[in-house]
Amino acid sequence: MPVLTRLIPSPVVVDIRPGALDDLAGVLADERISHSGRLAVAVSGGSGARLRERIAPSLPGATWYEVGGGTLDDAVRLADEMKSGKYDAVVGLGGGKVIDCAKFAAARVGLPLVAVATNLAHDGLCSPVATLDNDAGRGSYGVPNPIAVVIDLNVIREAPVRFVRSGIGDVISNISAVADWELAGRVNGEKIDGLAAAMARQAGEAVLRHPGGVGDDAFLQVLAEALVLTGISMSVSGDSRPSSGACHEINHAFDLLYPKRAAAHGEQCGLGAAFAMYLRGAHEESAHMAEVLRRHGLPVLPEEIGFTLDEFVRAVEFAPETRPGRYTILEHLDLKTNQIKDIYADYVKAIGS
Repeated sequence: MPVLTRLIPSPVVVDIRPGALDDLAGVLADERISHSGRLAVAVSGGSGARLRERIAPSLPGATWYEVGGGTLDDAVRLADEMKSGKYDAVVGLGGGKVIDCAKFAAARVGLPLVAVATNLAHDGLCSPVATLDNDAGRGSYGVPNPIAVVIDLNVIREAPVRFVRSGIGDVISNISAVADWELAGRVNGEKIDGLAAAMARQAGEAVLRHPGGVGDDAFLQVLAEALVLTGISMSVSGDSRPSSGACHEINHAFDLLYPKRAAAHGEQCGLGAAFAMYLRGAHEESAHMAEVLRRHGLPVLPEEIGFTLDEFVRAVEFAPETRPGRYTILEHLDLKTNQIKDIYADYVKAIGS
């Protein structure tokens, strides 16, 4: 009988709850992850290093590697250092830069990766992509997604609240990204993976419509789950399409045009998503998105992250150049400077001050 389903690359363990870190050793002892206990653990000099003291006694077979930053060179260096050990798996313990370095290094040496996130700043913690700084700026590198994800909500609460806010903006932007994907399907016949789109959209909607806030365990649980689901949706589709549309093009434009002044990834993506929803004529949805972003302390206007109107207009104009070949509402409308200014004025009136 033929197989009537498809296999979806996803973690074998997802543990999201207060106190999850206390059971990390049990997760790692899973025969599918590490049968010998020999582990390479990559940590940052910040949150990861502090947690090392707490969990090292429960991982006697682990070798610890400190990651200096989030560059391609850092990731290659980490992989080279790990080659000398006979490990079962790599553990990335820390924020996004450490986990991305660990993802790349694990792929380079052919080992599974366990992501232990110490903040919820973006959806990269469970995605098949490692984003690393390189000589040309920043690159995205395809890697296997993690074999396990552990998120201790007690640890998340100890991180600066701006990281949680950034994650909110990133996952809510899925709604705009999926709308762009559907636009590309209607206009250009681009194939849409319905499962990936459904997962990404529902992840965004779950956070958008949750009544809780950044200090609420129930809300943090939903946000963490949404970020994991978003990462898996990218594995399902084979690219970042479910979570990256005009919202991320605008984010990339800020990063490239104003590298020393750019705000957090999720802050820029949330703002980009609210504006992109307005561009596509979804005015009520745009206003609701802006209202929720504001409630969580996120920006919805460029001046709230230090950019002038002219700088924002330049970013929107430049945004399509950041992802050649990707069709979004920006490519569809092909707006000129004065058109962007006029629509932005209407957007400001629509979302209120």
